[in-house]
Formats: sequence, structure tokens, C-alpha cells
Amino acid sequence: MPEPTAPRHPTFAEGLRVWVKIGLLSFGGPTGQIGLMHRELVERRKWVSDGRFLHALNYCMLLPGPEAQQLAIYVGWLLHRVWGGLAAGALFVLPGAVLMWAISWLYVTQGDVPLVAAVFYGLKPAVLAIVAAAVLRIGRKALKNPVMWGISATAFAAIFFFQAPFPAIILGAGLIGLWGGRKHPGIFDITGGHGQGGGAGGGYVIDDGMAAGLGRPTWRRAVGTAAGWAVVWVLPVLAAAWIFGDGHVLAREGVFFSKASLVTFGGAYAVLPYVAQQAVETHGWLSATQMMDGLGLAETTPGPLILVLQFVGFLGGWNEAGAMSPLLLATLAAGLTSWVTFVPGFLFIFVGAPFVEIGRGNLRLNTALSAVTAAVVGVVLNLAVRFGWNIIVPAPGRADYLATGLAVVFFVLLQRFKWDVLRVVGLGAVAGLAAAALRGGL
Repeated sequence: MPEPTAPRHPTFAEGLRVWVKIGLLSFGGPTGQIGLMHRELVERRKWVSDGRFLHALNYCMLLPGPEAQQLAIYVGWLLHRVWGGLAAGALFVLPGAVLMWAISWLYVTQGDVPLVAAVFYGLKPAVLAIVAAAVLRIGRKALKNPVMWGISATAFAAIFFFQAPFPAIILGAGLIGLWGGRKHPGIFDITGGHGQGGGAGGGYVIDDGMAAGLGRPTWRRAVGTAAGWAVVWVLPVLAAAWIFGDGHVLAREGVFFSKASLVTFGGAYAVLPYVAQQAVETHGWLSATQMMDGLGLAETTPGPLILVLQFVGFLGGWNEAGAMSPLLLATLAAGLTSWVTFVPGFLFIFVGAPFVEIGRGNLRLNTALSAVTAAVVGVVLNLAVRFGWNIIVPAPGRADYLATGLAVVFFVLLQRFKWDVLRVVGLGAVAGLAAAALRGGL
């Protein structure tokens, strides 16, 4: 039987169109976003193989910051080098950031907007279905044997029942993989780094066995890249402090959210307690209720959940505008917050990814990352369960049967009838509007 022929390498313009689509449809937090990228890049277009996708995901999960955006940067870099990574990372965030800005403005000027609330009501069960389908797809690829199932189940139990820190779970899984790789390499090496599904063709543009013309990284180039991106990262913060003064809200937010970007292991939920305590109690940028409203808005807009930090920055600027235009200062604060939150991802990928790529043939590294992948499935399942529970049971003792039924329908459409994510999201928005109209809420 002949090997499948690899599809044609996409042009940069073709890549841009796909990254725009992913950016517009990246609902559901990291679970839904990673699943969407897997569906579009691995399953539909075959631009990158399962092994390369999971290897990149493993590295991104070890980093602070939004892992889904970093995965987009990594795959964009694999396909079109630095310009591809820049485009993928920016377009992954930009639609959600623009929408979050608009919603933040509506929030502070109009309060509860029934039309927006109705659309979000229908989007939530659609997102839940996308998340559930994503967990299944990623789990099938990563949980190849009972040992991997056991690691995943242990990770889920640790974070769900005992609130174990995400870094501790990932570190523990990596150590188990290192130990298991010495004793039972056949069980633990599931990343494809040693010929799984590789071959010269493999049916993918970037398959498991090719070097993708990346060349060997050098420490000199890595240091230069790190220094350049560090300047890009902190320059707006220094400019804000120079123009407005160290004590101005822009300078304080720039410094605070720069620090927060370095401790966001495990995604938005892991960093929220720290941000809430500092932003609400220490700085007084917004109230606790507004903080939770921002999380709800971030959950129902495309882009990383960590966009809730942009909402916090916007309200901080709005509430401390003084004689300055509240909208202008809030917009500057939102932009600066997003800048220092997402720019570090480019630094981590452009510096680290070349070294991660040349390590794909290292058995010890692959077995460690395989165990990390299994643990990540358990962590992602935890996020999916918590997100789903908030939709199905929005208040103690009150189940939302309509939202539950819609989620089941959307899941069937995705899994059984292979609907595109865009159609499911569109149907969810229409269903939300219809439900609100029938209830007399519009």
C-alpha cells in the first residue's frame, strides 16, 4: 500500500486565512482552542502531524502564559518561520481582544445588554460541546495504554479534588515519564519522536520524521532573540512610566500584569486568585463582582480566557481616569495589559522552540513529554467539567435543562454529523436569541 502523499505546503496567505478563522472561533478556553487547532491543522488540512502537534503542545504546557496562543505561535513558526509565528499569535488574540474591548465599554456604559446576554446564553452550550469533543480527540491521541490513562486520571483527581498546583502536576508527570522511560520505553514513548507515524511522506506537510528546514539553533542567536523580545515586552511599560509617572495607573498596571504573565502556569483559573486579590483588594481597580463578570465575559468570547486581564486593565483605567477621557485611558490600559500578557509568548516560543525541535529524537525527553501529555488531558478535563457544570447548573439547586439539551445537540452535530465549528457557533447564537425572544427577554 503506497504512503499517503503529503499535501502542498500552504502559502503565507493561506495560513493567514486559517489563523483568522481560528482567532474568530477560538471559544471555550484552552480546551476548545487546542481542539479547534487540532481539527483545522491536523485533521482537516494535514499541515502538521499528531506527533509534531503534541510535541509542541507539551512544551507550551510547561510555559507560563496562555498555552493555546503559544501553540498557535509554535505551529505558525513551523509552517512559515518567524513571520508565521507572529501572524498566528497575533491573529489568535486580536479578534477576542477587540471584542473584549467593545464588551468592556458596553459594560461600563450600558450595564446588562439583553441582546449580548442572549447571544452569550446560546454560545455557552455550543462552547461546551466543542470542549467535550476536543477532550475526546486529544485523549484518543495521548492515552495510548493503561499507564497513560492512569497518569491522566491521577492528574484529574489531584487538581479537581485536592486543588493541587498545576506546575506540581506537570513536574510530577515529567519525573514519572523520565523514570518510566528507563524501565519501559515502549510504554512511555508515545509522542512519535521515534518513528511513530513518521516516514518521509506521512501524509502531512510537517510530519513526524522531517526537520522542516529549521536548522540547528545556537545559544548566541537565542540570547539575541531573548534580548530583542524582552525590549519589545517592556518598552511600552517604560514609556508609560516616563510619560505619566511611576505612580500612574498605566505604569502600575504595566508592571503588575508583566509580573502576572510570568506566574500564569495552568491558565487563567490558576492565576485568577492572585489577580483578584491584588486588583480588587490592593489596587482597587474594580470590585469582586466586576472581576467575576469579567471572567464570564472572557469565557464566552473568542480568544484565551486570560483576556479577563484586559477587562481588569480596562476597568482600572476607566475608574482612575480623573481629568483624562475615561474611554481613552481605559483603552490605553486595556492595550497595555494585553501587550504585556501576550508578548512573552513570542519570546518563549522563538527562543525555546528551535531547541525543543532538535530534542524530538531524544528518548528521555519524549518519554517525559508523553507523561506530561497524559497529565495535560486530565487537567484539561478538569477545566471542561468545571466549565460544563457552570452551564448545566448555573445556580445551586437549579439546573438549566435547555442549555443542557442544546449542548447535547451541538455535540452530536460535531461528532456524528461532522459539522464545522463555525456552523455550531452560529447555531448557538441563533438559539440564544430565539430562547430570549420566547421568554420575552428581548
